[in-house]
Amino acid sequence: MAPSITQVLNVRTPAARRQLAKTSVDLLRNLLFVLFLLRYSRVALTHLYGYGPVASAKMGYAALRKSLYRIFLRLPGVRGKVQAEIKQSLDELEKKLVPSGPGITRYTSLPASGWGPEQVRAELEKLHEMKHTRWEDGRVSGAVYHGGKELQDLQMEAFGKFGVANPIHPDVFPGVRKMEAEVVAMVLGMFNAPADGAGVTTSGGTESIIMAVLSAREKARIERGVTKPELILPETAHTAFRKAASYFNITVHYVPCPAPSYKASLSHVSRLLNSNTILLVGSAPNFPHGIIDDIPGLSRLALRRNIPLHVDCCLGSFLVPFLERAGYDTELFDFRVKGVTSISCDTHKYGFAPKGNSTLLYRSAALRKYQYFISPDWSGGVYASPSMAGSRPGALIAGCWASMMSVGEAGYITSCHQIVGAAKKMAEGLRSRDTLRNDLYILGKPLVSVVAFSSDTLDIYNIADGMSSKGWHLNALQSPAAIHVAVTLPIVPVVDELLNDLEACVEEEREKQRQAIVEGKGKPLKKGDAAALYGVAGALPDKSIVEDLAAGFLDCLYKA
Repeated sequence: MAPSITQVLNVRTPAARRQLAKTSVDLLRNLLFVLFLLRYSRVALTHLYGYGPVASAKMGYAALRKSLYRIFLRLPGVRGKVQAEIKQSLDELEKKLVPSGPGITRYTSLPASGWGPEQVRAELEKLHEMKHTRWEDGRVSGAVYHGGKELQDLQMEAFGKFGVANPIHPDVFPGVRKMEAEVVAMVLGMFNAPADGAGVTTSGGTESIIMAVLSAREKARIERGVTKPELILPETAHTAFRKAASYFNITVHYVPCPAPSYKASLSHVSRLLNSNTILLVGSAPNFPHGIIDDIPGLSRLALRRNIPLHVDCCLGSFLVPFLERAGYDTELFDFRVKGVTSISCDTHKYGFAPKGNSTLLYRSAALRKYQYFISPDWSGGVYASPSMAGSRPGALIAGCWASMMSVGEAGYITSCHQIVGAAKKMAEGLRSRDTLRNDLYILGKPLVSVVAFSSDTLDIYNIADGMSSKGWHLNALQSPAAIHVAVTLPIVPVVDELLNDLEACVEEEREKQRQAIVEGKGKPLKKGDAAALYGVAGALPDKSIVEDLAAGFLDCLYKA
């Protein structure tokens, strides 16, 4: 009779048992190694498939170069010099941002006795009159989306009536609850939401985007068990998506938006899709170049994989829904596109509501629930909030509602006609004026309020600095280097003035280059603020120096 397994094990020597244990450990170690290889091979293959071999090689080279450069910056002799340069730059920045000198009084502690109303008003007037770029004269790109003095006065009245209101207590402030619900309903109608469409108000476009990303992450976690969420993001999409990914530990895959269309590359999006993808993103239009992405194309990809698609209309806000009725070309971008599941729209931009207002819209109420925070077992009672904030200013909601009701559909169509018309007038000036068209060119085919332009012959950042010296506040862009103008109502009457000053700056820069060539110096060496910042930033493999400068800038904002 053959021996049983038990008998075999019983007669084994200690050495045999040790050998068996060693073999088991080796098998387990090899298994873990294989699992490790499989996991990271899958990640590598997904990356290689998504970005392609050439782009993957370039990204690997860039990462290696960045690491080596960071090591170089930490060398003892280099580190001290770099920190000294950063400190000098921040000291100069502080001189510009933090006022000083005669007539400037600093208040860093409470007054012993409260000021009277007249004293407060007098100081407020001084603060109001501090030297600034004249947005009132249309000298600022974007930033101030002003609906006029009469509308501003109406908003002030709304603030006065609802200054203490807080939507977290709807029973105490029923009027605010009603206005908020009506604001959301009106914006849903503008974007052709279905009957089950739902939404919320937020403090601005950034919060709207953050909540849209959170909702998508939670939907993927609950419905599909996704624990390593990934976001597919066009390079031109608003940086608030990057902020959301940073906050919520989401991996971001960046999609190129190549010339001449500057739209998100659908082929790249398709290759980057995988089981961890929680959200696709498109813009209508994007901030840098004012281009509307191919939303129907993104929709087809989203529907194929049953993944949410968010369309960022924060900048387009109350312009893109009215383009056609204002007589301009448009593209499909809203809930009429089947795959679109959420839309962000800033009421505080071209809706002319007070700053601190935005909306986030969903195709259905079921999608909205994923962004809710509910704590049923808190000792303070059951707590529920729709977005990031708990208490919220009811006065801003009242100001938003009053603005929308005052302007109305006809008013928004009129403002769309004026603003988009001015943007097209500026674009035509860039194409038709000899002084401009020989050196500047427009990026893509913008349909809304933003016109971005660059140059292959002149330093575009020096031109930006030249415009600053003439009292304009325009937006400098990078990757590629460019300037953009976001047209607002105050800019509408001064487009010709802007083009005239731009012609002068182009001619000045052209003359500087000619002079430098005559003197044998090549391009001019002297750089202005924008040229210095973006020129250096673009040349650095590692952006830690730029991050230090940006952090220093933020610190300056809180220096009294």
